[in-house]
Amino acid sequence: MVSRRNFLGGAALAAGTVSKVAMAALPEPVIQTSPDTQPPLQPASGRPYNPVVTLNGWTLPWRMGSGGVKEFHLVAEPVVREMTPGFKAHLWGYNGQSPGPTIEVVEGDRVRIFVTNKLPEVTSMHWHGQRLPCGMDGVTGLTQAPIAPGKTYVYEFVARRPGTFMYHPHADEMVQMAMGMMGLWITHPKGKHPLIDPVDRDYVFLLNAYDIEPGSATPKIMTMLDFNLWTWNSRVFPGIAPLVARQGEKVRIRVGNLTMTNHPIHLHGHEFMVTGTDGGPVPRSARWPEVTTDVAVGQMRQLDFIADEEGDWAFHCHKSHHTMNAMGHNVPTMIGVDHRQLARKITQLVPDYMVMGERGMHDMTEMEMPLPDNTAAMMTGHGPFGPVGMGGMFSMLKVRKDQKAGDYSDPGWFKHPPGTLAHEWQGPLAEPARPAASAGTPAVEVNIRKPTGAHHGH
Repeated sequence: MVSRRNFLGGAALAAGTVSKVAMAALPEPVIQTSPDTQPPLQPASGRPYNPVVTLNGWTLPWRMGSGGVKEFHLVAEPVVREMTPGFKAHLWGYNGQSPGPTIEVVEGDRVRIFVTNKLPEVTSMHWHGQRLPCGMDGVTGLTQAPIAPGKTYVYEFVARRPGTFMYHPHADEMVQMAMGMMGLWITHPKGKHPLIDPVDRDYVFLLNAYDIEPGSATPKIMTMLDFNLWTWNSRVFPGIAPLVARQGEKVRIRVGNLTMTNHPIHLHGHEFMVTGTDGGPVPRSARWPEVTTDVAVGQMRQLDFIADEEGDWAFHCHKSHHTMNAMGHNVPTMIGVDHRQLARKITQLVPDYMVMGERGMHDMTEMEMPLPDNTAAMMTGHGPFGPVGMGGMFSMLKVRKDQKAGDYSDPGWFKHPPGTLAHEWQGPLAEPARPAASAGTPAVEVNIRKPTGAHHGH
């Protein structure tokens, strides 16, 4: 739920050009802890715009300060984020969540953002992709002094160009971003823009990753690549909400990547155009249709398409390990290994022992395997036909004829029209035709010789 905290009395303020009158009172910080997707925040003041919907997140309210300046208040603090039902992580974020709330403004707006530090160490705020005065860029030691614990800094600049941007610290970045400190910034065009089309639905989310051992709640901050939780807005499937649309609506999806690897984002059933990056709108002559686009580290991609095909369409990262939760990387391949006799002996000593991977990993979707408390299962989502063999960076685009405009509620599972559902074949099957080997050609057999002793000679 949304709550309001008392004004933060006694906070120290530091800024370059903000007047003492403007700094006399801080905007009240708004805190949001619900993991549910909040409805778009319609602008109550300032210039109008079509607001975005933050997947499993929300937009930060503002107040109009003196001179028509939009004032926001971000609080950097430890948070508890429910990544999926039954699994919560102890992260760092802003205003009660990780990622922090989305900031929405209009091109040409003058903005003033107060940042209060409630972390146990110094921090700062970098406005990723923005054109602004160097002293507002937020690189600790280079463009500003660090924000000490208990202190508040204020940033002020004009949102000079429309687009999708991000915010995150540039102070102890390895720790703070690994702990979940990041958020989205949307600058809407001030009027009709030749390269930015109006859309009916506008979704945004950040890609982030964590290494949290089963049964624990705090990320391991030294991990470079072997993360076991690949998330959208710090949520893993089945905890990621679906993206819904009315058939025929124009939909925009903005994806930012603050993980440590690239992500090929793939949409089923539709083609899209990459219409923007954090560098700005893409010229129309440079666009082409895609079903997958790679989002590299530190990049943003804006995808536009017409949701013209009814159904429940998968939408996911196409790196297969990124659609799994609590993924272990040092697991031997057991496919084809018959270990029934060994399993019988082990279960006499360990009654809950279960064989894994003998026929592949899909069996894991159906096993009610006991897990340590506060652990995200590898694949636990269920669809209308049974377990969905994916987790992590996975959701669905749900397109319906009767979804009302502005309705973001989940319409339930798609009812397939007669004759449009794949089904089991009941008829006879012909034997496969195999080419005969040439006379005198010996069968090919691969022989493997494993080296002994030290690791040399191979």
